[in-house]
Amino acid sequence: MSKIKKEGFMQGVLSLMCSQVIIKILGLVYSMYLTNREGFGDNGNAIYMSGYQVYAMLLTLSSIGVPNAISKLVSEKLAVDDKKGANRIFKIAFVTFAFIGFGGTLLLFLGANIIANQWLQIPEAEYTLMTLSPAIFFVSISSVIRGYFNGHQKMSATARSQTVEQIFKTTLTIIIVEIVAICTNVNTELMAAGANLATTFATFLSFSYIFSLYKMNRKEECKELKMQKIKIGKKETASSIIQRILAVSIPISLSSLLSSINKNIDSITVVRLLKPLIGEATAKAKYGILSSKVDILTSMPLAFNIAFATSLVPVIAAAKVKNDTETINKRLRLSLLITILIALPCTFGMCIYATPILELLFPNASSGGMLLAISALTITFTALAQTINGALQGLGKIRVPAIALGLRCFDKINCQCYFNSNGRNL
Repeated sequence: MSKIKKEGFMQGVLSLMCSQVIIKILGLVYSMYLTNREGFGDNGNAIYMSGYQVYAMLLTLSSIGVPNAISKLVSEKLAVDDKKGANRIFKIAFVTFAFIGFGGTLLLFLGANIIANQWLQIPEAEYTLMTLSPAIFFVSISSVIRGYFNGHQKMSATARSQTVEQIFKTTLTIIIVEIVAICTNVNTELMAAGANLATTFATFLSFSYIFSLYKMNRKEECKELKMQKIKIGKKETASSIIQRILAVSIPISLSSLLSSINKNIDSITVVRLLKPLIGEATAKAKYGILSSKVDILTSMPLAFNIAFATSLVPVIAAAKVKNDTETINKRLRLSLLITILIALPCTFGMCIYATPILELLFPNASSGGMLLAISALTITFTALAQTINGALQGLGKIRVPAIALGLRCFDKINCQCYFNSNGRNL
């Protein structure tokens, strides 16, 4: 492994963009495999994704806002040439989120039965929640390291670790599900648990990889620190740094949490509302179509956009410290322009060819064309929102995205309540 060097803005964007494209393609591969696998299909996807969405929500609380928060704080320190301060932020954040991640792991493991039976009303999801629980710890500490690299504008480290994770996740999902299917005579519940067990193994391997990158690059940085004198201000206390980290990460995590809640509204309400109308088995299959096929396909174009949202945070944060408004405006205009150029064709293409896309990718379970066409209308707006959120986080206006997403969830709940009160009369 070679030393990860500081990258320019577009170089970092391209690294993350290529990584996200690979991640989405591989995600589609194992989704196609699961959906078309005999004994899994839409019912298996309902079990698999309902557990995964709860995991994603707890993951949001423990780590999702961390990379951008650490990235912002580290880049601000580096902008004033305080490398020791940047490293101190990393070390304290690593310990803090290790404890938080461990707490999330225990919560999911011990509460799996209650969540599956009382919250999701999908009892088969209990094993999927238990097998996913250790992943929260590994993702939490990996997120701190990714934030540290992003703050140094070394986006390729994050890109590599995410790619490694998805490669292992796809490979292990297929292997483990096939083994479980053979050993259990195609037990859908255990196959779904096996698919999520692959996620846990993949997160551990990804953590091992990025931690080795950090150790290697840290040795190089230590040599640089010894060769030059670095002026630093008054040393911050650990409690002060933790407060600063949480002050940034909590609002960012809240934005991600609200996005996760938005999906969990579906996992909680879709089966519950449709069950009296079309029966439990059909309701679960409909949720499987929405959560596995439609959500995955509509999120694929956003892979390009995540790169801009991630790269904007440290670049704008550092430029703000230096009062460099020209760089801020230049980077933001470029990001918004490319976002629109990518998202609009994807929106129209998926709306027009929704049914052929599903028939091509999921020949054994191709239903859901109308739902995909309607959901595709959100792609452009979601992409623009992600880019703008990255810029706002870099500028320190981290509460604005949370408020916007809160309004989105409120509106979705209102729509679900309307359907609940009127759907029975349709």
